[in-house]
Amino acid sequence: MLLYHYTDFNALNGIVGNAELRLNNILNMNDTSEMRLFVNGLRDNVLVDLKNAGLDRQFTLAKDFFKKEFAAEFHYSAYAACFSEYRDDAAQWERYAKGGQGVCIAFHKELLEKIVEDSGSVSLKKVYYRDSVEGHELIKKFTKAMSDLKSFDGQRKKIHTLMNDAWISSAAFKHPSFTSENEVRLIYTPFSAEEAAVKPKYHIAWDRIKKYYPLDLNDLCEKVGVKLVDLVDEIIIGPASPQSLPILQDYLTDSGLKTLASRVSLSSCPLRKPTT
Repeated sequence: MLLYHYTDFNALNGIVGNAELRLNNILNMNDTSEMRLFVNGLRDNVLVDLKNAGLDRQFTLAKDFFKKEFAAEFHYSAYAACFSEYRDDAAQWERYAKGGQGVCIAFHKELLEKIVEDSGSVSLKKVYYRDSVEGHELIKKFTKAMSDLKSFDGQRKKIHTLMNDAWISSAAFKHPSFTSENEVRLIYTPFSAEEAAVKPKYHIAWDRIKKYYPLDLNDLCEKVGVKLVDLVDEIIIGPASPQSLPILQDYLTDSGLKTLASRVSLSSCPLRKPTT
C-alpha cells in the first residue's frame, strides 16, 4: 500500500535530497481543533460523569486539574508528517501542495512502519474522524481514577499517566469535516519518551522560529536494510506546477537518485491553474 505526501519543492529537496522528513507541530496545523477536540471532549464527559455521581469535591478537583493541564498544552505538543491514501487528489493538491504547484511523494506504508517501529515514540497511525469522544475507554478510566480523592494526592501519578495517554490519542483524532483527506500520520510524541528518540531542530523564518523534529531517512532505512529509493515509490509533479519533468529528473540523477528519476510523472488531475 502507498501513502501520499503532498508538499512543495523545498520539502521535496529536504526529503529526497537531504533524506530528512520533518515532523511539524500538530497544534500549528490547519485544523484549529487539532488535539484539543479530543481532550476537551474527554474532560467534558468526565466532569459530567463525576457531577452525575454526586462527587462534588472530585468534580472541583478534576476541573482544576484539567484547567492546569490544558494551560500547559504546548508541553504535550505532538509532531507529525501527514499522508493521504489518495493519489493525485484535487483536494490534497489544493490544500497541501501550494494550490497544485507542488509535488506528491508516494511512500510504501509497510516500509514506513518498519523503519520507525524501533525508534521510540514515533508511530504510523490512521486518523480517526469524529466530533465526539463519547464511549472512548479513557473516559471510564479517568472517571474511575478521579472518583478516588487519593488520586489527587502527591504527584497524581495515575491521572498524569492517563493524561499522557489522552494527548497521545488526540494526535490521531480529527474533526469529521476533514474526513475526505483519508489521512495517515507519522507521529512523534516527545513528552511520552523517557529519552529523546529524535532531537529537535529549528527553522528560522523572517517572522518566527519554528520547532520541528527531523527523521534521518538514510539512517532509519539503513537499520532495516533498505534504501531511500526503496521507500519512495514515485514522485508526481502537481497539475499547476511550472516544473519541467526533465529538469526534475536531472536533479534526482545528479543527487545520486537515478532510480527515482525514472519514477517521476505529471499529474493528470484537471485542477485549474491559479490566475495571475
